[in-house]
Amino acid sequence: MKRYINTLVLFSLFVLTVSCSDDFLDRPPQSQIIPEDYLYEESQLAAYTINLYGILPSHGNWSFGTFGIDSDTDNMADLSYDNKYVPGQWRVPQTDGSWSFTNIYNINYFLNTVLPRWKNGEITGSENMIEQYIGEAYFFRAFEYFNKVQALGDFPIVKKNYADDKEVLIDVSKRTPRSEVVRFIISDLDSAAAMMQNTSPDGNKNRLSKYSALLVKSRVALYEASWLKNFKGTAFVPNGSGWPGAAKNYNQGWNYEAGSIDAEIDWLLDQAMEASKEVADAFSLTPNNGVLQQTVTDSQNPYFDMFSDTDMSGYDEVLLWRDYDQGLGVVHNVPVEAMRGNATVGLTKGLVDSFVMENGLPIYASGSGYVGDDYIADVRSNRDGRLWLFLKQPEQINVLYNVNAGTHVTPVEPIPEIINRIYATGYAIRKGLNYDGAQANNGQGYTGSIVFRATEAYLNYIEASYLKTGSINGTASSYWIAIRERAGVDTDFNKTIAATSMALEAAGDWGAYTAGQLVEPTLYNIRRERRNELFAEGLRWMDLKRWRAIDQLMTQNYHIEGFKLWGPMQNWYDSGELTYETGTATVSSPNRSTYLRPYEKTGGELVYDGYSWAMAHYLDPIAIQHFLITAEGADLSTSPIYQNPGWTLKANDGAQPID
Repeated sequence: MKRYINTLVLFSLFVLTVSCSDDFLDRPPQSQIIPEDYLYEESQLAAYTINLYGILPSHGNWSFGTFGIDSDTDNMADLSYDNKYVPGQWRVPQTDGSWSFTNIYNINYFLNTVLPRWKNGEITGSENMIEQYIGEAYFFRAFEYFNKVQALGDFPIVKKNYADDKEVLIDVSKRTPRSEVVRFIISDLDSAAAMMQNTSPDGNKNRLSKYSALLVKSRVALYEASWLKNFKGTAFVPNGSGWPGAAKNYNQGWNYEAGSIDAEIDWLLDQAMEASKEVADAFSLTPNNGVLQQTVTDSQNPYFDMFSDTDMSGYDEVLLWRDYDQGLGVVHNVPVEAMRGNATVGLTKGLVDSFVMENGLPIYASGSGYVGDDYIADVRSNRDGRLWLFLKQPEQINVLYNVNAGTHVTPVEPIPEIINRIYATGYAIRKGLNYDGAQANNGQGYTGSIVFRATEAYLNYIEASYLKTGSINGTASSYWIAIRERAGVDTDFNKTIAATSMALEAAGDWGAYTAGQLVEPTLYNIRRERRNELFAEGLRWMDLKRWRAIDQLMTQNYHIEGFKLWGPMQNWYDSGELTYETGTATVSSPNRSTYLRPYEKTGGELVYDGYSWAMAHYLDPIAIQHFLITAEGADLSTSPIYQNPGWTLKANDGAQPID
């Protein structure tokens, strides 16, 4: 994709106050090809906004793409643990971090330039397409702001680009309470939905549409409703106990008196339900014929193919996808990684155990028919069709066509290569696998990458409506049945709920908790359905945060585990390969667990005793650079920016306890 606009590299909107010699903030983005009269034609609007699509998640090269984003959660693990699970090791940075305005600056430049010209009739081209591209800009500003809310919570609302005036820039750096920011995001998404077309204007679903905006609106509203509900009264919600914005008097007219948070939650749930229903009712789920293709004569399975096709435009539930082109050099390595090792990202035992049997019963329930996990084939037997379809087992066929065409083809799934650090947990997945060996030229894959699919709207509605009413209404029931039917699971979700033991589910699912307490079985099974449908699609961390589902790690460490190595499967490996002596260990000791623990081999790992947590880690720390820029002299407390709860104003400090 040709770059029409060069992204400005800024520490933040305010880093430029250090030097007043250049008015970068009131200039257009720098590029040799942008003339003074740029953004007067429809084609120029199209070129500018297509450059913003890099904000969205997609497959990057030399990785497992979007399928690896869920790593470092209770769903997936790679070969390196994340310091956020070691209190004291995630520290306040001196520079960089999530506090930045580069994308916001570029989007505001577009809107501030184009909107007046459009209203004055100064832009030539199709009116519908001009509105489409303006709608896309509103969408991207909303999406970028949602990223900021997830990372930082309260954040400045900046709608225009300012001249290089230090006092002005310091003033606009004041953080706005998160719920006001979310209202701003929803307003931008409403504008985007109103201006963008019902279907992608390129006819291929490679550009945004109204329904992408509505899906993200439902995501944002559900996120904030969940956050406010689950963190109510704490320092993580405006005017909660210890909220740092109180010291700066940053309520800005928003009413956070008693009861108003509940009213805001209700409003947000209404927004989530309305938007998600509009999407869910407009798009059907891709069929799952229950076939795992292993020969060229087997029927293809559309549900499987949807995640790795080279053309995803024909799948109704796919709202937006990224197209790749080998001829243009727009490529990635996901097909190679899907054939072998998933780029060292593996599923956890906790995720695998969460899938119910095809009869709808949890694996531990009487009469479930679960045959155990001595072998990966046993794990897949008679399970939820999503696990059966997407969990790989040795000796399955990975390539059906052009077997010798690629440089890095893995024709048959090997035993999990845990010794040479290719398979992290022993459990590998098939999402992203394409049966064409020509896709396995190293780094030259061109399968599509799903950005948004309508199934999320089904799930958003189920959860939002239950949080709103405390019951499963007819619409939610119909959506839930449709998801389970496509998954090949008994559609009676009440059967699953009745057989659920929260104590047993809690062993492997952080989503069983909110604020350190077990949730009730119906809400848990809504969360379970979401986990099982959307696993390896990059939404798990977002869900865990909004559910406040990690508090329990502050008092009880959690051990990341993979497959049952210390059972019959140990015989897959040669004698001497499986060593667990200190200093020479290749795997974790059976004395610790019969299941492989990828971070507990040598005893020197900081998470050798399991993952832990600090309350402050629900939000990122703000780098000291941004306080220095906006403070009076060296006194950082004079900055209008305030640090997030539990983080200090000293670089390299770890998280502090929160009262």
